[in-house]
Amino acid sequence: MTTALPKILLVDDTPQNIGLLEDTLEHVEAELLAATSGERALELAGRMKPDLILLDVMMPPGIDGFETCRRLKADAATADIPVIFVTARSDDVAAGFAAGGADYITKPIQADEVRARVDHQLERRALLGSLRELNRELEQRVRERTAELTRANLQLRQEVRERRYMQDRLGYLASHDFVTRLHNRQALDAEVSERLARLQGEPMPPGRGGTVLMLIDIDQFRLVNDSCGCIAGDELLRQFADLLAGLVGREDFLARLGADQFALLTEERGGDAGAGLARQILAAIGRFVFSWNGQDFRLQATLAIVPLEPALPSFDALMQRADETALRVRREGGERGVPHWYRAGGLARGGPHEDAGWALTLMDALRHDRLCIHFQRLQPLAPGERTLRIEALVRLIDATSGALIEPGRFIAPAERFQLVGQIDRWMLRHVLALLGAEPALRQRIDQVTLNLSAVTLREPGLAEEVIALLARHQVRPEQLCFEITETASIASLAQARQFMQQLRAHGCRFSLDDFGSGYASFAHLRELPFDTLKIDGLFVRHMDQDADSRAMVRSMVEMARQLDKPVVAEFVESEPVARLLAELGVQWAQGYHFHRPEPLTVEALAEA
Repeated sequence: MTTALPKILLVDDTPQNIGLLEDTLEHVEAELLAATSGERALELAGRMKPDLILLDVMMPPGIDGFETCRRLKADAATADIPVIFVTARSDDVAAGFAAGGADYITKPIQADEVRARVDHQLERRALLGSLRELNRELEQRVRERTAELTRANLQLRQEVRERRYMQDRLGYLASHDFVTRLHNRQALDAEVSERLARLQGEPMPPGRGGTVLMLIDIDQFRLVNDSCGCIAGDELLRQFADLLAGLVGREDFLARLGADQFALLTEERGGDAGAGLARQILAAIGRFVFSWNGQDFRLQATLAIVPLEPALPSFDALMQRADETALRVRREGGERGVPHWYRAGGLARGGPHEDAGWALTLMDALRHDRLCIHFQRLQPLAPGERTLRIEALVRLIDATSGALIEPGRFIAPAERFQLVGQIDRWMLRHVLALLGAEPALRQRIDQVTLNLSAVTLREPGLAEEVIALLARHQVRPEQLCFEITETASIASLAQARQFMQQLRAHGCRFSLDDFGSGYASFAHLRELPFDTLKIDGLFVRHMDQDADSRAMVRSMVEMARQLDKPVVAEFVESEPVARLLAELGVQWAQGYHFHRPEPLTVEALAEA
């Protein structure tokens, strides 16, 4: 009897992406179906009953991947079809699982990863089908062979063992990562939820420490994965998992969350909030060397510690704190090799009350203009270049002491409370007003760069406000450059494209900030009209001492060259780094080596 091939439905609004997936799955023994919209996917799924669906997240103008998945799960005829989300955004992962997704694949896709995850889901699907068939056969045999009880019992015992094995196997696959054999994100979610319920329902016994979550990010995983291939990347993950497993105790809960991220739930030891274990882990990582094909890689990791508190409502809230802490370390260039604790708003370990304090502080600052503008010069690296370009930087003035507060401490709370848009607009109005009042400065300055958050980018009417302010203050549009992060531009692709096209037509410029920190593909970078690319300072700061960082910068400069985009490098703090950047062909550098930020005044700009 011929066994029918499994069906895989590929859903993406871009035919080229479907073609790439079809090529990747060419050698998988399956029948491939395709749909270019969520609506078409729902119709095909109901009629063809595929065994697996690979679903893109963003599919304008119709329903997106999340809504498509929710409708599939709500229909009894398609509810049990596993869905793998295909996404370029790391923050889509939690939303995908919440919508009912079984797994996810990151863009740009890696062929080995796609095939491994597809094979994993097809195996799981086949096991479920086999289990259902065995159950039906088992019930039939019991009815038919009641009279042959002795012989049937022997047969039944064997079949029961097989069924138990498959059930155990399915349970294992559902709660474990297939690469490292550690617990997966779903298992960690269940464990955290159970511990939070106990913490909220029972007072902590005297003398007993609390539970903390450690989030561990491998900084060099992408370098190994991209330069040596997915097989090397998987082997690195397995060895890294073994390293962690050898350091934790039986009572600890170790999981891989996906990509290069691991998590550890552990009880506080000796009142040190897990710091001792965290330092042991980081020291072991510092000694660890990964070897592949005669090449050695030394790793660094970012380790964030977040305590479990009764005020936390869910696993997602805990992970948000952990991700926020790790992101702050990377953005602010935090020291590697040491653990970093969650600090609400970047000030101190806190919770909702401190967040609320930030909201009141920021609203008061906006109401009373307790914000000020600093600037930092961009240094041209090409000989003979004399063009003056600056980046405008916001600072918060402490109402009590008058001290200046760095943006790394208040931007995250501003984003949480939807106040960052007001801060961005405040900066826009005040910078253009200063240029408008000083014609001599307008002639001297070639470009002023302002940062825009993802929140501001989605606000309606922003482009029209920019155009009106430029006209009011008689500032040339080409003097204004907006800096948008890689993550923000991809997260708000449609809004970013519309906003940028409208202002580019008017003459404004755009720069892609934190290039290299996200997952933007060539297609996205070509689709959005950026004028320059700014390399994430995490890779630049120590590139003269770190061969891995130097290799990453070199590859990003080469990518920018293929896109015909000039490059800006930030966090340039030494002459050796500046010299290396010039040798690589980087056009602009920004950092303390050339200019420390100072208040934006007419006098300061005249001397810049």
